[in-house]
Amino acid sequence: MDAIVRIGSGAGFAGDRKDAAVPVVDMLAACAGPRFLVYETLAERTLALSRLARRHNPEGGYSPALEGLLAGVLVRCLDAGIRIVGNFGAANPLAGARRIAAMARAAGRTPRIAVVDGADISGRLTPEAFAARESGGRLLAGAPVPVSADVYIGARPIAEALDRGADIVVTGRIADPALVLGPLIHAHGWAEDDWDKLAAGTLAGHLLECGSQVSGGYFADPGFKAVPGLDEVGYPVAEIAADGSFVVTKPEGTGGRIDRLTVIEQMLYEIHDPAAYLTPDVVLDLTCVRVAEAGPHRVRVTGARGHRRPDTLKATVCVEAGVLAEAEISYAGPGAAARARLAADVVRARLARRVPGLALRIDAIGVSSLFNDTAGATLDAAFGGSAAEDVRLRFAAESTDGRMLELMLDEVEALYCAGPAGGAGVRRRLTPRLFSASCLVERDLVAPTVTLLETEAMEAAS
Repeated sequence: MDAIVRIGSGAGFAGDRKDAAVPVVDMLAACAGPRFLVYETLAERTLALSRLARRHNPEGGYSPALEGLLAGVLVRCLDAGIRIVGNFGAANPLAGARRIAAMARAAGRTPRIAVVDGADISGRLTPEAFAARESGGRLLAGAPVPVSADVYIGARPIAEALDRGADIVVTGRIADPALVLGPLIHAHGWAEDDWDKLAAGTLAGHLLECGSQVSGGYFADPGFKAVPGLDEVGYPVAEIAADGSFVVTKPEGTGGRIDRLTVIEQMLYEIHDPAAYLTPDVVLDLTCVRVAEAGPHRVRVTGARGHRRPDTLKATVCVEAGVLAEAEISYAGPGAAARARLAADVVRARLARRVPGLALRIDAIGVSSLFNDTAGATLDAAFGGSAAEDVRLRFAAESTDGRMLELMLDEVEALYCAGPAGGAGVRRRLTPRLFSASCLVERDLVAPTVTLLETEAMEAAS
């Protein structure tokens, strides 16, 4: 086994920069030993939307960002022996793998592609059973039929896929740190119950999973936390030893910063209990972790401890939750704030008569938007002292009754001529809403599968 495994981040979410992985691949290609490029592209809502997309198109449902993220680096990775692991398979990992295979064939390459599937448990429990397992809420009360129900799978199936020779591993819903831990289990041969090493690999995955957040992206706050060259921020690379210690760094010549502060901030990001961060593979204890700078943009991380994995697995269950209606209109010039306030009052009064009971939110973007309340008190207070000459009003409401929402949209558009003066730039839209709930489910409900694409193709042909 090689002493050091290098793993680079290609994306921290589906909308990430499409060219972000290029410097990372250049750095990995110049190194020896096992090297991996990982892509984290899934969120709860993203996966639910992918499930809906697959309903309409059996060959859809994988991340629409897949092609853009891989186009600039796929061939380089294959030629340099850099193996790719990504959850861009979303609700249809097999179709995502086929699309990557087609991209590779078009470039004259024939990689071995593995598919990790089995996260979908929507058909394994009744709506009532999901509701009974909901954790920390009652969104599933009344037992609505799930749009999606996906378990966070652990790292072992990824390791198995790599053990079987895969150049590319395409997964669906998987625990984010598992994208890094899987390659480490494969490359270092870590045992299933070597809790401290699994914890260290999980920590490395947690630091890399959000891409450039650890190298200054989410850290940047002018006047408080300066980050140079943010327009070309470098995405992180971890160098992990067999004992679990690792260094976080980034490609030379890229912007951003990696130091104790950026690493510690990302280490605590989305951590509920630093002594017990629950993952499918291990319970990570951060309380003894040591973070030390080892050179420019190089931070050494040691001391992660692990405890036996949880008995249950987390599943995200998404259900339909009506429709969100949004409409916007602008007022500009002298008296803009007063005219915008009058427009808000007009729409509020008319809807109170025409659609009683509709909860309406009104924001004055740039004046009072992020911290507004649906009753309008904050908005009224903001307008009271506002001399703004450019106000964009946003009206929003949600309901399962489309007719009510169309009336709200119509009222905003009617402001064009019904007044007040000078309204312009109306935009209106309806967006289906999804609510997500967390459930804890028994491990025996989940049966992850690992399939090599060429094997799947031969079986289909026979």
